[in-house]
Amino acid sequence: MSNTLTPQHPAEALLLAKISSDVQNRLRDIRLMVFDVDGVLTDGRLWYNEHGEVFKSFHALDGHGLRLLDESGIRVALITGREGPIVARRAAELGIAEVHQGVRNKADVLHDMAQRLGLGFSEIGYMGDDIIDITAMQRVGFAASVPNAPTYISQITHWVSSKPGGSGAARECCDLILASQHKLGAFLNAKPLSTTGAIQ
Repeated sequence: MSNTLTPQHPAEALLLAKISSDVQNRLRDIRLMVFDVDGVLTDGRLWYNEHGEVFKSFHALDGHGLRLLDESGIRVALITGREGPIVARRAAELGIAEVHQGVRNKADVLHDMAQRLGLGFSEIGYMGDDIIDITAMQRVGFAASVPNAPTYISQITHWVSSKPGGSGAARECCDLILASQHKLGAFLNAKPLSTTGAIQ
């Protein structure tokens, strides 16, 4: 539901200027935003040594965007097809409780989350970049992707970020959701910013 009582901050108007009314309407309803990890929160590259995967590269802008969503009352979840301690550690740093790893059928996990949290699919957004994400993206009210995803993924989304995965794409998405719900201005007007803890 749109908050029509809150005046729009100039920065929100700037962010939304090139966003269609259909996408803005979809964003206003979002109460849960779900992100894939590899290729969305990271650049998709996998780094190995002889013991297996050793690290992933996350962007601080993305992490702070996820924190802003959470502090605005919009739940955040991660669903990834891979599994490892790196994702769990990053999620813990950001205070994300809904972390689902090693998932092959993401739509099923999405359905379970929706039921458990009492949400309709129109209130859920999903940002993904590959075939494994398609069934989830086709179910939600708002589907997002990144410019380096395969073309057939971009064609089923409502919005594609201007920045590639792992380089601020998720932050772009978070800012749009907050701007559409007139919640971004509160952070921009706060002195200092009202977020708590370290920048993530």
